[in-house]
Amino acid sequence: MNDQANSVEERFDAAAPAELSSWNRQDTTWMLGLFGTAIGAGTLFLPINAGLGGFWPLVVLALLAFPMTFYAHRGLTRFVLSGREGADITEVVEQHFGIKAGALITLLYFFAIFPILLIYSVGLTNTVTSFLEHQLHITPPPRALLSFVLILGLLAVVRCGEQAIVKAMSLMVYPFIVALLFLAVYLIPHWNGGILTTVSQVPPPSALLHTLWLAIPVMVFSFNHSPIISAFAVDQKRQYGVHADERSSQILFRAHALMVLMVLFFVFSCVLTLSPEQLAEAKEQNLSILSYLANHFNNPTIEFAAPLIAFVAISKSFLGHYIGASEGLKGLIVKSGKRPSAKALDRIVAAFMLVICWIIATLNPSILGMIETVGGPVIAAILFLMPMYAIRKVPAMARYRGQASNVFVTAVGLVAISALVYKLAM
Repeated sequence: MNDQANSVEERFDAAAPAELSSWNRQDTTWMLGLFGTAIGAGTLFLPINAGLGGFWPLVVLALLAFPMTFYAHRGLTRFVLSGREGADITEVVEQHFGIKAGALITLLYFFAIFPILLIYSVGLTNTVTSFLEHQLHITPPPRALLSFVLILGLLAVVRCGEQAIVKAMSLMVYPFIVALLFLAVYLIPHWNGGILTTVSQVPPPSALLHTLWLAIPVMVFSFNHSPIISAFAVDQKRQYGVHADERSSQILFRAHALMVLMVLFFVFSCVLTLSPEQLAEAKEQNLSILSYLANHFNNPTIEFAAPLIAFVAISKSFLGHYIGASEGLKGLIVKSGKRPSAKALDRIVAAFMLVICWIIATLNPSILGMIETVGGPVIAAILFLMPMYAIRKVPAMARYRGQASNVFVTAVGLVAISALVYKLAM
């Protein structure tokens, strides 16, 4: 088996380009696709969650944002790249750790991502319903019909293939970036100090560490795009062969730099406008920062733009998470012993996703937030800990050992998981 795998790798490496080519349009498309998966609906709640702890914890989180996200996603990308040509994350786990571990990780991977897909289905339906009712003053169609049409529309993009998904997401990123910039700049004349009122309130080390401990998971998952990393790594290996690690690191670096700069500018603009008490009020009302700002300023422009921005954000994230969820479900079906054709497998997965997402979006249950929290520790384990464990144990990843970033990623992963488990136990 190993000889066959090595033979495949040798043929693949021989076909790879001798030198890394210059940056191209496909690299830009992937950069924006990664940005699009990470920066979605969660971004609209980040100013509230990150700003509640006060000025100094927010500054520390801002400094940690880039290394936390870049090193973790680079580690997961390298893990997928360490496998055979064309192997996705579930197959690489099986290759390195055995069939049983592969089946377990595939199961966890699916159940970590799929609930988030359901949440986006509900959020998308609620956003469009509210927009029709309050902004357009149109009686929305029955919820079952509306949710079916919306999800079917997104799955129509999915049916066009992975590259179509990434291109659609990269196109949707542009208006979202413009919208975030517009809102952040619009708020500048309204800056009144906001969170700066807490600058003099330097928390004692124990309180600061406790605040950061509970806030780190918010930052981690606000920038999370692990569901699309497997497809990204597979495509990089197909495109660049032995140079895939170098080019994927470049793409990840630029994508994370863009998302961190954009989001932090948006976050600081919001928290310099709103006081900690107003942020707490927004959290109590369970509103996104856009909805709260629209009510706060009573501004028709923001009131009309907010649901449109939310629609784009949720649609982008839905498409990105669909790639990961479908990958996990396909892995489960194949590992169950069934071997349908690739086309039949795509249809089975799409039909399952459509039916379940439609049912949940129609029922509009309130327990989905809890499901997302339950999936959180699993995502943190797959994103932070599994690649670091592989670096220690897998010969194909031995060249990455001894790097300080490995210790940092492991520590952040343990902090994120322990904080999420603590929140669940409260």
